[in-house]
Order: sequence, then structure tokens, then C-alpha cells
Amino acid sequence: MTRSEPDVRPEQEALFSTAAEHYARHRPGLPDPAVHLLAGTLAGRTAPALLDLGTGTGQVPRALLGAVPHLAHIAAVDVNRAMLVNARRALGPLLGGCTLTLLHGSAHAYARAPGTAVPAPDLVTFCRSYHWMDGPGALAMADRVAAPHATVAIMGNGSLWTHDAGWTRQLRELIQHHLGTARRAGTGTAYTAPARSYEEDLAASAWSDVAEHWFPVARTWTPRGVLGYLRTTSFANAGLFPDSAGHDAFEADAHALLTGIADQEGPLVEQAEFRVLLARRPGSVR
Repeated sequence: MTRSEPDVRPEQEALFSTAAEHYARHRPGLPDPAVHLLAGTLAGRTAPALLDLGTGTGQVPRALLGAVPHLAHIAAVDVNRAMLVNARRALGPLLGGCTLTLLHGSAHAYARAPGTAVPAPDLVTFCRSYHWMDGPGALAMADRVAAPHATVAIMGNGSLWTHDAGWTRQLRELIQHHLGTARRAGTGTAYTAPARSYEEDLAASAWSDVAEHWFPVARTWTPRGVLGYLRTTSFANAGLFPDSAGHDAFEADAHALLTGIADQEGPLVEQAEFRVLLARRPGSVR
């Protein structure tokens, strides 16, 4: 089932409009230890339900379907219709007896449809998505809809824009040469960092019992893999360039740069840390 809510602004829909087809192939998934951590929050639940906010192409539900065979229901929310189409395509063959609701809308506006049997979520997840949302509004919504024992997970590991390595610094400089020095966040928009940290938002919410977990991740990229990844980002996807010729020129320059670095210095390695903030209501049963 797919539902739509009339709260999505055109710029939200457009932010990743050219990225969906590349997302599932080129976006790194969740590291296995992080998946096991999330699965552990559902231990002992007989028919657990997941609410994934900013689901993209469904990476979190896909990982949990493999780790939690008794997962009973998934509600997946995104502001981009193309992302949801890809999520349905990816998740459909894996569902088994698990039911799926896709919602085209903003995270803070989610509500369980009246008159349906959609269960209260036991786990609410934000994977590389919280910073795009009305975070406090989404946490307040989660408090309204989630089960009494539920867990909220906010997680991610930055991007190749923020990663500090010699090859990523050169890549960032090339992106800035083509698109301007400010980090882009869609057409005509510069990225603005959240005013408060995730921890501050959680401390001010109902979900103030927080545990932080870090998982080291080493990724080795190929030049073509980096180009595919950049097509999925808010700071270098094809829609940010004035035309296809401009994007083609950027990709040619990026491929030449990355190939030259790999030939001279060795593999393009990203040493990252995947962070998970697990949050509960104070006093809830773990």
C-alpha cells in the first residue's frame, strides 16, 4: 500500500529527483554490526514493526528483513516518489509474510492511517536522513505513534564530501570548481548544518535515554564507483549542473582525477566510522 500526504514541498521532491535510479546500486549499505545492533532492539518482540523515516530505496528495511525473520510490518516514509518506487521494487521479493506501507510525505507528518491494522512501531529509524528533516518534529511524531517500549535509532557516517583524505579533498575541490565553493543541497541551495546536534535534539525530546555506538568501516572505491555514488548525492548529482554536457564534463574530469590518484598512490580508501544513536524514553523496558 502507498499513501501520499499533501505536505511535500517541490524542492524536497526535487532534491534527489535524479538520484533514485543510482541509489540502490551505489550507496553504501549498513555495516553488519550496526544491523545486528538494530535487530537486538527487537529481540523478544513477537511481531515487531519498523518505521523507517527518509527510507530512500529501503536500505534499512532490506537489512532488517534479513536479520529479523519475524519482522511483521514495515512503514517506510520518503519525500521522493522515485525513491519509494525503487524501495517497493527492492523490498517486494523479500517481504514473505511481512506487510509494507509506503508513505510519500514528510517524516514529522507521519500518522498511522485511521481504521487500519498498522501496528505501532517498535523501532523508528533515521539512516543518513535526520539532517534533512524537521528533526524535533519527527521525534515528537515518533513519541505519538511508537510503542511504549520502542527505540529510536539515528545513524550515519558522513559522506565523501566530509571525509578527510587526500583523494577526497581533491575530489571536493573539483566539485567546487564545477559547482561553486559552497556545498550544494539541491538546485540553487547551499547546505546549512543543523543548528543543534542530534544529541541536543534527543535530550530535548521524549527520547532522552541515549546510547552511542561506533562501528569502523573501511571502503575501497573504484573511480566508476565514486562517480555512481556522486550521482546519488545532494552536492554533486546530475540535476545540479546546467545541462547534461556540464555533468558529462564534470564526470570526465572526476574520472581522470581519481584514476590518476589510484594509479600513483594506490586504492581509493575511505576509513569511516558508522555512528548509531539508540534512544529510548526514560524508564522504558529494554
